[in-house]
Parts: sequence; C-alpha cells; structure tokens
Amino acid sequence: MIEVGQVIDNRYQLQKKLGQNSSHQTWLAISLISPKQVVLKLLTLNPQIQWKEHKLFEREAQVLKNLNHPYIPQYEDCFIVDNLPGSKFSWFILVQSYISGNSLQELLNQGQRFSESQVEKIAIEILSILVYLHSLEPPVLHRDIKPSNLILGDDKRVYLVDFGAVQDKAVAEGATFTVVGTYGYVPMEQFAGRAEPASDLYALGETLIHLITGTSPADLPHRNCRIEFASLISIDLGLINWIGKLTEPNIADRINTASDAIAALENKYTLSPAITQHKPTGSKIQLQKTASFLKIKIPKRGSKSLRFVYLASFLVAFLPQVINITINTYNWWYFQFIIFLSLILGILVVLLSFFGHTELYFNRDNFEVKWKLFGLCYWQKSGKTKFIQEIHQEDKIAASAPIGVTIELMKKQRITTTPLATVEGHWLIDEIKDWLQS
Repeated sequence: MIEVGQVIDNRYQLQKKLGQNSSHQTWLAISLISPKQVVLKLLTLNPQIQWKEHKLFEREAQVLKNLNHPYIPQYEDCFIVDNLPGSKFSWFILVQSYISGNSLQELLNQGQRFSESQVEKIAIEILSILVYLHSLEPPVLHRDIKPSNLILGDDKRVYLVDFGAVQDKAVAEGATFTVVGTYGYVPMEQFAGRAEPASDLYALGETLIHLITGTSPADLPHRNCRIEFASLISIDLGLINWIGKLTEPNIADRINTASDAIAALENKYTLSPAITQHKPTGSKIQLQKTASFLKIKIPKRGSKSLRFVYLASFLVAFLPQVINITINTYNWWYFQFIIFLSLILGILVVLLSFFGHTELYFNRDNFEVKWKLFGLCYWQKSGKTKFIQEIHQEDKIAASAPIGVTIELMKKQRITTTPLATVEGHWLIDEIKDWLQS
C-alpha cells in the first residue's frame, strides 16, 4: 500500500495523491536531494497489466527526456523499484517537474466560465507549444489535449501536461498505432489509429468549445459528425468560424498546422462564415415562409435582458450615499421620483424580457416590425420592401452584449430587432435574404 509520507528509492517523499486508476498512480512528492516538489507517475508491473500500457509509459518517459520547452513539465528521472512496502510487484517510476496551479477542468468544475479574450489567450499559448512539438523530427503528437491536461499555472500561463498518450518516432515511422485519447476530444482519424498534427488541433478546438460553453463536447449536440455549439453562445463570429475550422470532422477540411492556426486566428474575420443551412439547434425562432410572404417571430429573451434591472438596483441601493439629499424638501421629493422611475423602468424591462417578443412580416410590397408585450403591440415600424438596402449583423460583438438583426433602409434609416445569438442572427439573415432575392 502506497501512503502519504512514504519515501520512494530513498529520494522522494510522497505528499499527496493526485490521481489513480487500476494500474497507475500519480503523486505530488518532495525531493530529498534538492528542496523542490516533483510529480511521480507510478505504474505497477503486475502480470495483469496490458503490454500497451507498459509501452505507453516507456514512450512517455523517453519523449519527455528529449523535450525542452518552458511550458511542458521537465523530465527528472525514471527508474524501477522492487521493494515498495505492501506490494509484491515492481513499479515503474517516472519523475517530472511539478507545475503549481489548477487544471482547466478543475476550474470548470468550480463553476468558472472563460471569456472570449481568455479563450483566445489560452488558444495561442497551447498552439505555441504545439508549434514546438510538431516541428520536432519526427513530430511529437500529444494525442490527449483536454481541460484536465492543461494547467493554468500561478504565473497565469497555460502548461501542457500528461504525455501518456504521446506518439513517438517508432509510431511515426510505421509501427503499430495505439488508439488513445478521450471521447469528445478525439477526431475520427485518431479513432482509426492514424493521428496527425491536425488531430491535436481538433482536440484543442473541442477543448475551447468546452471552455466557452461550460459543457463537455461529448454532451453537446452533433450533426453530420460536426459539433453544434455556436447557437448556444453569443461570441465573436470570427472566433466561431476559427474554432469551426479546427474541429472539421474531415481532416482534409481542417487547419493543418499549429502555425497556420495562429495565422488564421489573427485573420479570423477573413474566414468563411459558419454553416447555417439549418436552423441552429435550440433556436426558438418561428419562421413561416411562402412565395408571397415571410413571417418571423423572435421569442422572449428571458434573463439575458436583465442587465438594466441590475443597474437600477445598484442605483436604488447606493444613490443615497452618492447624492447628498439633506438640503430641503424639494431635493427629497426629487430623489423619491428618481427611485420610483428606476423601479418602474426595472419592472418594464422584466416584463419585456419574459413576456415580450418581436415579429417581422415581409411581403413583396411592404414590411413591418412589431414589438409586442402579452401579445399586444406597443411599438411598430414599417416600410417599403423595395427600400431595403442591406440586412446584417455586426461581425464583432462582445460575448456579454448580443445584438439583433439590422434592416438598413434608404435615407440612412435602420431598424434593429431583439438581440440574438450570433449564429442564430446569421441564419435568420440568410433566410430573409434568400426570400427577398427569390
């Protein structure tokens, strides 16, 4: 039995178990030779262990020994011990440097959600590591990129760890492939035993989807082997398209190299738009189309529209501390009016968010946009269909501020609908343009 405080090979004292499965254990330890923490990976060499597990463990040790990158754990030692107390089998021990921090999976489990800028920063840092690995001769493929194998260090940099599924020179030169990886992050060609550098890019793309949505890729909807995530979020369209290029099911359609992926991210607005031939998964927009008219109902947005309520609450709670209302009765009644107005507007926003919707109607001569509450129209705009010059949605928007579809008219007039998710908006734009052009 391996326990906390136990000394391995008179050199490493175990401090904390980091992970375990049927044949592996991973421990945080302190070196008794030099005052630093290290990570020990232990593999029991019992008769039941599969040959491929032993070979993968040896491969990881050999590959780590030849790597030299600031954001990959450093190889420290590798040896076999025969005299662990309570064990009748030998143990294969791999020692590597310890990265202080939390895995991205741990942060997700704690409820953290990653912003668009954070996701782009993480992507660039991982890609810089992959540029190094894939440029080695032969290329080193990690084959198991996922949130639990990415450590956000105390220095706020991302480290790539756990090379237990790594592919080495023997594999690259034609030896038998071992199918490894984690379901949800592994592309089809890797399941077939033929991983390529683009396979790591696919796993990176799936990881970024997990960070953005907070949901494992394995639990997200798929269509034609392509993960459908864009309709679930509202982020920059360029970033959506870029992630889509990383996660193409067909490797021939995918970005091929980490260097190309970095260049594509820097020019993400030049990438082709997301596929929107089908209504985005989860969209509640109702669309009725005939040769003579097009009718669209955009439903309520719910809690996504309540930012004003939060602001009004802040004003009501803290305005007395900001404004000095002690002079006369006039100022006091003025302040009461401000509070009353804030509450009324806040209630109105709640009602519109949960019970309001927008309707668009087009025929060959006219169009109209109606904003309704409890089915009653409280605001309406209309115009001639022939005066529509452009229908669009901004390409770059903040994840916290979705926008609607904008109808541009002659004389610089414009009408903007209820805010929509990015891909949902582009799908709706395509539907309207197709009908107008027909």
